[in-house]
Amino acid sequence: MTSYDYDLFVIGGGSGGVRSGRVAASLGKKVAIAEEFRYGGTCVIRGCVPKKLYVYASAFSTDFKDAEGFGWTVGETSFDWHKLVAAKEAEITRLEGLYQKGLANAGAEIFHTRAELVGPNSIKLISTGRIVTAERIVIAVGGRPAPHDALPGHELTITSNEVFDLPELPKSILIAGGGYIAVEFANIMHGLGVETTLIYRGKQILSRFDNDMREGLQKAMTDKGIHILCEDIIETISDAEAGGRLVTTLKGEILTVDQVMLALGRVPNTEGLGLEAAGVKTDHQGAIVVDAFSRTSAPGVYALGDVTNRVQLTPVAIHEAMCFIETEYKGNPTSPDHDLIATAVFSQPEIGTVGLSEDEAARTLPDVEIYRTEFRPMRATLSGRSEKTIMKLVVNAENRKVVGAHILGPSAGEMAQLLGISLKAGVTKDDFARTMAVHPTASEELVTMYAPSYRLRNGERV
Repeated sequence: MTSYDYDLFVIGGGSGGVRSGRVAASLGKKVAIAEEFRYGGTCVIRGCVPKKLYVYASAFSTDFKDAEGFGWTVGETSFDWHKLVAAKEAEITRLEGLYQKGLANAGAEIFHTRAELVGPNSIKLISTGRIVTAERIVIAVGGRPAPHDALPGHELTITSNEVFDLPELPKSILIAGGGYIAVEFANIMHGLGVETTLIYRGKQILSRFDNDMREGLQKAMTDKGIHILCEDIIETISDAEAGGRLVTTLKGEILTVDQVMLALGRVPNTEGLGLEAAGVKTDHQGAIVVDAFSRTSAPGVYALGDVTNRVQLTPVAIHEAMCFIETEYKGNPTSPDHDLIATAVFSQPEIGTVGLSEDEAARTLPDVEIYRTEFRPMRATLSGRSEKTIMKLVVNAENRKVVGAHILGPSAGEMAQLLGISLKAGVTKDDFARTMAVHPTASEELVTMYAPSYRLRNGERV
């Protein structure tokens, strides 16, 4: 019988890696985990957690203005970027400590170093050169912003990795991209008082979301002063004579801004990881190829989270980790369930969504009912804002199942989580209709849309 140094070695200290390592150790397995940067991974250190903190910070500029409509007299306000950065750093440091404490309490051995595969069941700890062996290896190294090295002047740009810790808040910024990262940071920067421009090659932002959500958010962003340049891309970036960046676009726009941020997708973090030495196959994007149980092409090697490029969301990585534990250490083969994943875009206003968009339903179902409502949120009636909330249910008319739910408006992310439970349980539109409303709330509209707004038969609106 082969003897190994560890039962499990985890490469990557993000959400998926830490969860698999901590739970395996709590089951009595001899576990080690290595992280080259900071424990917590993208989500905790330079992703969803600090981003949400910055979303909160950026919303206060609107809150102060809205307060006047409710009788408050708000004095002169100012914003200190350095205080926000310091407060953010204190919080993610606290969370990083909790991640390491959880691993240590479970009995896992923690390494602060890059780790690379050097052969089947073998890992090299780069800081010391030590080579260790493990019966099972989990690769959970996540992804990173796509570098776009072919873009002239790319070295003058920042990404979501650097934006949280800029030495000074820029007066102006150009953000390239139309996905949720680009959209969220456009709203954050605008809320903090930065003149913000978004440039995107598509006709409309958020290409994978329901069209009503895309249209509604783009209008809201434009109405509040964010400049959006669609069907255009950056051609060159250079240093401006007076400081900042000089940007030219394909359509001939010339922009001078303090900062340029690229949010043009993410790539798996597999470069230089030694995958070939261990026999681990990757696809054309560098993502590790796995089967339904997160097994790679190499015996005993598994991959979880963004490095597999399945669904790039933190809760998905954690779910995949728990499926790995069930399969490998509890004798209960469990494959990750990637169906009906609720998600949110923390823009302002927010988007919360789960299930099929209208277009997806029209392509896949012969008979679809669309329930849609648009209204002014109650808070906006006294604040004087013109923003609208949009809610939409997509229903399979043949069996009355709700197959999609989409919300644009305050607290949409919170509602999406609860809607995700409902849709996962197979709830029908009739279940919504017989549920009593909570009044006055925005979400009551979800249970009071009694008649369909329109119908789609064989992809055609009727």
